[in-house]
Amino acid sequence: MRVLIAFDKFKDALGAGGACEGVAAALRASHPEWKLDLCPLTDGGEEFCETLGRSVGARLEPVAVSGPRGEPLVASVGFAPGAALTPAARERLGASIQGIFAIAGLASASGLEKVPRDRRDPWKASTFGTGELLRHAAHEKAASILLGIGGSATNDLGCGALAALGFQFLDEEDKPVAIPTPETWERIKHIDRRHATALPPLFIACDVTNPLLGPNGATHTFGPQKGLRPEDRPRLESAAARMAGLLCDACGRPRMLADTPGAGAAGGISFGLMVACGAKLVSGFDLVSDWLDLPARLAAADLVLTGEGRFDATSLAGKGPGSLVTAARNLGKAVHVFAGAVELPESTGVKAHAITPQGMPLADALPRTAELLAAAVRRVF
Repeated sequence: MRVLIAFDKFKDALGAGGACEGVAAALRASHPEWKLDLCPLTDGGEEFCETLGRSVGARLEPVAVSGPRGEPLVASVGFAPGAALTPAARERLGASIQGIFAIAGLASASGLEKVPRDRRDPWKASTFGTGELLRHAAHEKAASILLGIGGSATNDLGCGALAALGFQFLDEEDKPVAIPTPETWERIKHIDRRHATALPPLFIACDVTNPLLGPNGATHTFGPQKGLRPEDRPRLESAAARMAGLLCDACGRPRMLADTPGAGAAGGISFGLMVACGAKLVSGFDLVSDWLDLPARLAAADLVLTGEGRFDATSLAGKGPGSLVTAARNLGKAVHVFAGAVELPESTGVKAHAITPQGMPLADALPRTAELLAAAVRRVF
């Protein structure tokens, strides 16, 4: 029996790598003869750099950065030879990947999970730390960079990241606004990019298709989960539209880039990096699948185990474990899902197992996630 163990993270509880290792240990105890293939997944958020980096033997370098609210953090940048990428991943990127390839994740420097709930406020949150990761990659002579942008705490259009890269956001007296968060945008009159750090080709892994502005844009769709009050949405939307115009004017780029599918991802950082640095958006899950050689590993498996914190009907129409379940079933593979919470109609026919005992409060379940996951796997197998 060959088993593909491919879990995403259990948010606020257990990383993808830890989940895969725990499931493998539970299986080895009762089925030592089974062959196990561990394949941690990532959705572009937490552990993006670590998951993809380790899969290609990347060197992970710690970098001191500023967090979303200016607090000191340490985040990683991975460096690997471009030749270490699978042919499918190189083809997905649509470029001749040579030299050193750098990998970074926004969530490690500017992620929502880095901010306590009572301090989440997109008016004050910055992507400056993400820019510091990109700057480090460029200074280390990376030939190209991949940035995962899931899980942001920000709605700053990437202005913080651009400030870290040397863009100057100037007031009416030509004095720089050091950290251009939305609460300072009204002071900014123009942008000077003459001293900006030049980046190598930059790829952004993104599965969000929202435009920058409008009812489906960054502010209205994702602002509330980052702490934006309903009554502040129109004001922040207006401020974002004005800042988008300033960025386009400063970089000589068309304002219609705001309508690009994915421009609204991660508080608009994809828009800012497209306009200012020529970044290219690529499908996050498709790239991860190619990068990890998932199609071949799935074809070789007799049994597939996957899961994440919550699995419901929307998971089957999304990315990560849901897409893996669909692909496995299309190949006729036996597949089981383990999640903290499961909410699926019986008509889906998916074998899904909730690991949290009925009636256990979430606050009690989260610190016991690893234990509960292993116990659930032992029960089923």
